[in-house]
Amino acid sequence: MERKEWIAEGGERADVFVSERAALTRSAVKKLADEGLLSVNDRPCKAGFMLRRGDRVSVEIPAPQPVRAEPEDIPVDIVYEDEDIAVVNKPQGMTVHAGAGRTAGTLVNALLFRLHTLSGINGAIRPGIVHRIDKDTSGLLVVAKNDRAHLSLSQQIAEKSCKREYLALLEGVIGEDAGRIVTQIGRDPADRLKMTVLPAGKGRRAETEFTVKERFPAHTLAQFSLQTGRTHQIRVHARYLGHPVVGDRTYGYKKQRFALNGQLLHAFRLTLTHPVSGERMQFCAPLPDYFENVLRILRAERGEERRDTCNF
Repeated sequence: MERKEWIAEGGERADVFVSERAALTRSAVKKLADEGLLSVNDRPCKAGFMLRRGDRVSVEIPAPQPVRAEPEDIPVDIVYEDEDIAVVNKPQGMTVHAGAGRTAGTLVNALLFRLHTLSGINGAIRPGIVHRIDKDTSGLLVVAKNDRAHLSLSQQIAEKSCKREYLALLEGVIGEDAGRIVTQIGRDPADRLKMTVLPAGKGRRAETEFTVKERFPAHTLAQFSLQTGRTHQIRVHARYLGHPVVGDRTYGYKKQRFALNGQLLHAFRLTLTHPVSGERMQFCAPLPDYFENVLRILRAERGEERRDTCNF
């Protein structure tokens, strides 16, 4: 059990006060309050208690319970596999590993069933996972089957020699043919579940390069290359440009033209050096049907045919 304590300035609810300082959601703080673990001046209080100046606010946070991912017979598209690595084409809607109350149905659960071994560097909850992509983002990621491969791949990502390229359909028309976005990204002070661009000196440096591939009357198909790997980086930077990703209801428009289950963002190309052989390897995953269907509609409106994603 971890105990945290602060002195209040007054004028706000206890759950809001603790949420901002303990990096917890308000619902999580309410649950702690309901369990008698939130106190003001050493007396248990409700989440909505209004604080006064000088109040001593404390919260006891239980230690996280150990979680171990279990194998599940879930279909997974393994693009490449050898004794050291596997490259997977993750579908939209699948979470990479357990977290935030989800312990089943993840890519890790599927990999534990399909693969004989996975690296143990990230522990029992994230075996083999070197890098992630969002639940509602599709595409390629590399998985380490042993610790030696994991260390090599992690170093490649840190040194930017492992190249991760994405295609995204954006709202609106970008004027520049190419560009580089460099900002600080961190938790949104107004919503701890979201990320945002922060002022200089706050958050963590995030760098994304983009190239326009096609322009439509009200949309842009763009290729993105990650130079850093911050949470929701491309989605946050797309919004920062003023051109959020189509289908992204967290960072984009609430009213969408197309009926989609998530953002049109796909990790279509992955380039890396094999951790044992030293061979430079490149993998490409075609756009999912729902992404291609939207492009087909937009191209048909211009009288054009579909194109091959991997030719970009």
